[in-house]
Amino acid sequence: MPDRYVAYYDSPVGVIEVCTSKKSVLRIEFVDEKKQVNQELPSILTKALDQLDQYFKGERQQFDLPVEFEGTEFQKKVWNGLLTIPFGEVWSYKDLAVEIGNEKAVRAVGNANRNNPISIIIPCHRVIGANGTLTGYAGGLHRKEWLLDHEKGQYHLIEL
Repeated sequence: MPDRYVAYYDSPVGVIEVCTSKKSVLRIEFVDEKKQVNQELPSILTKALDQLDQYFKGERQQFDLPVEFEGTEFQKKVWNGLLTIPFGEVWSYKDLAVEIGNEKAVRAVGNANRNNPISIIIPCHRVIGANGTLTGYAGGLHRKEWLLDHEKGQYHLIEL
């Protein structure tokens, strides 16, 4: 297992834990509290914190960070599909299933979406129910709603 480095970002909707290797982002998730961290931060971790700060300040719409997914091939396909959802737009789980070429895998897409290890950068918050309702988000629906409102300049359900 590669060396892992952790830092915390105080976002407007809670503390975010960022975990990286020396070369890529491994995990980003909301946490209840910060843990003690006594380590030197690799440049990728500093860059991730900077880009999160730019995102929350409304200065960044797209992240430019190398990521490393730890999951099944199907999950990786879904997470890569999430990267195609433009800033400010929302898709349904079915839209995402169609995007990855497996329109009947709506539930499996939902499950993979729920297990996205790199929140915000891999924008799982941009996926909503087919009827336009907000559904599951590991960070909590209140955070999902905030993130969508933050990107709201183009917030609308699109049909593929």
